[in-house]
Amino acid sequence: MLRVLVVGLCLFVCQLHADGPSDNVPDNVRSIPPKGSDIPADVQRELRAGLTELQAAIAQAEKAIAGKTRLLELLPDVLIYEKAVRWALDYNEMYLDEKSKRNDADVAKVLLKKGMERAKELAEGEPSWITAKGLVVRGYRSKIDGSVQPYGLVIPDNYDFKDTDVLNSRNKHRLDVWWHGRYENNLELSFIAERQRNRGEFSQAGVITVHPFGRFSNANKFAGEVDTFEVLYHVMKNYRIDDDRIVARGFSMGGAACWQYAVHYPMFFCAAAPGAGFAETKEFLGNFQNEKVKPEWWEKKLWRMYDATEYAGNLFNIPTIAYSGENDKQKQAADIMTKYATAAGVEFPHIIGKGAGHNYTLDAKKEINAWIDNQVQVPRNRNPNQIRFTTYTLKYNALNWVKILGLEKHWERAHIEAIDSGGTFTFNTSGITKFRMGNRRWPQPHELNKVIIDGQEMPELKAAFIHAGDSGQPAGFGRVLETYRKVEGQWVAGKMADVGLAKTPGLQGPIDDAFMDSFLMVSPTGKPMNEKLGTWVEAEMKHATTQWRRQFRGDAPIKKDSEITDADIANYNLILWGDAKSNAVLAKIAAKLPLMNTFGDTTIPAMIYPNPLNPKKYVVLNSGFTYREYDYLNNARQVSKLPDYAVIDVTTPPNSRFPGKIVRAGFFDELWKLQANDGKD
Repeated sequence: MLRVLVVGLCLFVCQLHADGPSDNVPDNVRSIPPKGSDIPADVQRELRAGLTELQAAIAQAEKAIAGKTRLLELLPDVLIYEKAVRWALDYNEMYLDEKSKRNDADVAKVLLKKGMERAKELAEGEPSWITAKGLVVRGYRSKIDGSVQPYGLVIPDNYDFKDTDVLNSRNKHRLDVWWHGRYENNLELSFIAERQRNRGEFSQAGVITVHPFGRFSNANKFAGEVDTFEVLYHVMKNYRIDDDRIVARGFSMGGAACWQYAVHYPMFFCAAAPGAGFAETKEFLGNFQNEKVKPEWWEKKLWRMYDATEYAGNLFNIPTIAYSGENDKQKQAADIMTKYATAAGVEFPHIIGKGAGHNYTLDAKKEINAWIDNQVQVPRNRNPNQIRFTTYTLKYNALNWVKILGLEKHWERAHIEAIDSGGTFTFNTSGITKFRMGNRRWPQPHELNKVIIDGQEMPELKAAFIHAGDSGQPAGFGRVLETYRKVEGQWVAGKMADVGLAKTPGLQGPIDDAFMDSFLMVSPTGKPMNEKLGTWVEAEMKHATTQWRRQFRGDAPIKKDSEITDADIANYNLILWGDAKSNAVLAKIAAKLPLMNTFGDTTIPAMIYPNPLNPKKYVVLNSGFTYREYDYLNNARQVSKLPDYAVIDVTTPPNSRFPGKIVRAGFFDELWKLQANDGKD
């Protein structure tokens, strides 16, 4: 029965990923996800009763396993079923379609049954799914907002659960990460059901395949980007994964995700195989949407976060094979990546499915699989003699044994090439003010090593002998960390005095960056400066929390300003709503924040800045994630829409693109200071 239901579900879902020129009208946007179908009252009552029963079983299980850490860690594996059904009912996110035979109500009944089975097994201390083979759905609790998020696995038949040493076992498995395509109504309910019946586009013997949910349909950006790493952490904690043989794969929206992960994190994967999708914003929207894109100047700069074309040279560090259907408009993605990669001196194969549209051909699948199988015969090289890395932000700053720690100017090109020629390290840089060289190992002793940076000879590095360890790493000479900083045009080795506030990895902005780590929204309890600002703040905070749930599938954590503790300040990026009169936390730090003079009768700032109470975390003023309803209609639009700060005129009503009229916007400099012309030049 489940197979019939979900086959119909998949047919319906696959029809609802359409976007195109009709979605180019900001004043007339569709709801994403769409409004659900009318579910008969008796069916809703039946599902509510089943949900109540499951919630009681979960409560009983929690009581039974209290104090048992390993079993408590498995609770998300049960909670994902409760959440899937509860949210579908509470937020009208169930879909019925006679033509495709989709019936989410029937799927919900199946998921309630599965949730009950797991709750019972957990209460008894015998969770069978943790040693199941084949199709397995798991869940984890996200550090970002505390929500439970699902993901799917395909566990091969030859996986030996008797070997429980996930860290040191010599019997580890290759892992393929598969990012899914765009489905506007493929929410938790249908995702879990699909992952319980469908092995996916690629499923190979002996290979574990993981299917991240990605927090819905955001092309694995922002919190969706973090989702993959939280999933991988959870998988590698519970299964024997060979972390030198992790393959990045995806198609359509998932192909776009694959390009992004390959260029941002080339050291993490041993190979990448993107199919279709998009690789940047402007050209894709013009080609696919026939959209005449007219960005603000700061939006163009912010494209450089997710435009994979700008990072195409980083494919030098990761074997990559692309696929496109011959007649697919999304062939544009691989074509433009080929253009930019070639300009950077990098080549990769591009397989064309003859006569194909937006799909793989059988011959292409065989060819791609054979290519990947060949690549994984040689494990990922953790210790390459040559690396090249380009970035525009300290968000993406590390590759193997080099970590970039400072830029001349964010959102302008920064590049480093490092070569270890056996006793001599040569670095060529541009746009970089600080970097760190990590540990190196050599089979031959090079006790003294020359270092040359941009033609400047540095003090020699002395290596220490490292004995072979349990990790299997061979003995050899290695080097502990060394940091280099550019001072008045010259490179200097070693630590230097702290310069105070500075943009550093994980503390570099823009506003959206605060929502890629643990955050807490702080609501005001005092009287606002004026009624206009108060009304705007109330509406925008509601919009931010509602859209977080709809687009990133979690409940935004909220506390009143009067309830914030020292632990909250230590552990969270604080999202402060209101002004210095209405929000007590903002009042404490207002004197140490810039742009406080932009609070006015009709203007209010949205901003990200290091928290004066804890400079290792952010404060954000008056903003959620910054792309809005118009951008939900195409994943290539889902990029940051506001920079480090913006001043908003609240007399202009919010719309599908902005929270009001943006009268000023810009980027702080590398020391978190205001720039001339707001950083436009």
